[in-house]
Amino acid sequence: MGNTPNIRFKGFTDDWEQRKLGEVSDVRDGTHDSPKYQSIGHPFVTSKNVKNGYITYDDIQYISDEDFAEINKRSKVDINDILMGMIGTIGNMALIRTEPDFAIKNVALIKDTKQINYLYLYHLLQSPFIEKQLTSGMDGGTQKFVSLGNVRNLNVIYPSDIEQDKIGCYFEKLDHLITLHQRKCDETKKLKKFMLQKMFPKKDAKKPEIRFAGFTDDWEQRKLGEICQRVIRKNKNNESDLPLTIASQYGLIDQRDFFNKVVAAKDMSNYYLLRKGEFAYNKSYSNGFEYGSIKRLNAYEQGCLSTLYICFEITSDEVDSDYLECFFDTLKWYGDLSMICAEGARNHGLLNVDIKAFFADINVSTPTNLKEQRKIATYLNNLDHLITLHQRKCDKLKKFKKYMLQNMFPQKG
Repeated sequence: MGNTPNIRFKGFTDDWEQRKLGEVSDVRDGTHDSPKYQSIGHPFVTSKNVKNGYITYDDIQYISDEDFAEINKRSKVDINDILMGMIGTIGNMALIRTEPDFAIKNVALIKDTKQINYLYLYHLLQSPFIEKQLTSGMDGGTQKFVSLGNVRNLNVIYPSDIEQDKIGCYFEKLDHLITLHQRKCDETKKLKKFMLQKMFPKKDAKKPEIRFAGFTDDWEQRKLGEICQRVIRKNKNNESDLPLTIASQYGLIDQRDFFNKVVAAKDMSNYYLLRKGEFAYNKSYSNGFEYGSIKRLNAYEQGCLSTLYICFEITSDEVDSDYLECFFDTLKWYGDLSMICAEGARNHGLLNVDIKAFFADINVSTPTNLKEQRKIATYLNNLDHLITLHQRKCDKLKKFKKYMLQNMFPQKG
């Protein structure tokens, strides 16, 4: 007899059964060979392609009809089968929901079983009950792996068929909600990226491709130094003890929230003191931000930034601050910036940017009408708000699912 979970559906009180996975399921692995890859054919799935419940096709290889047929003589994947990564991404699961057209290697293939509901088993295999067993059963040095024998020897624990069905369906609904909000988040991000390209003029153009009704005037090109001035205010009186960093995805953020530690010097009296509404340029490369990023301080009243960054504030009453923040998100200023960087030269890992040229040579495209600027900013900020809402909901659901995985399955056999 097995243990029982902390949280249970009403009406179920019986003890749970425990067996080895290999006793209740047909557990196999994929080919041990390395077939010849080709440009087209059948996808060849390895552990790296098993992720977040699905098969990902990023950087996937393809094999011939002959190799596909040969591998599938012993490792054919069918609907409702469960795949588990065995090398590198150990424990990542995927449930096969549509007719598959791929072969596998370094992946455990767990075939549907009549003894345990496949949905129940799929979610059980993601629980801490299984995770602990997988972790203790890993082998290898830098490249960790788990053997097929260890997968077959995993202890699985299960209640009656009816309770299994209710648990499996419950987690399926949670996964559906998570997927729904993540999809909405991703779609809104794509929309914002598209609008950032279309709502601002292309290089040398005077009007954007997409525009709010009622605005027809040509846009202006203003030098950054005409509308902004550099901020060199120091934190000399230790007015602020908040160490900031600039993250391309999150903006100006407390170092403790981003790095889980403080990387700034203990004495920040020589750091710049940045105030809410002012901008800072991070000259460091990050994924998708080849020439760094410019962000506005929004989350705090003030904070401290290293003098390696370029800080500035708006001085013109003809440019809306929210609009300027959106303009920097377009990355259309990269072309001008690339012309003033010392090629190949870096300072403390940052691009070597001439500060005088930064203000003199970077162009900012602006509508002449402040109302148009504000409409653009409001529209794009509303998209940001939707992205944040969906991402927050998605994160909360993931956290809740993790909690339920810990409490709807027994922790010990």
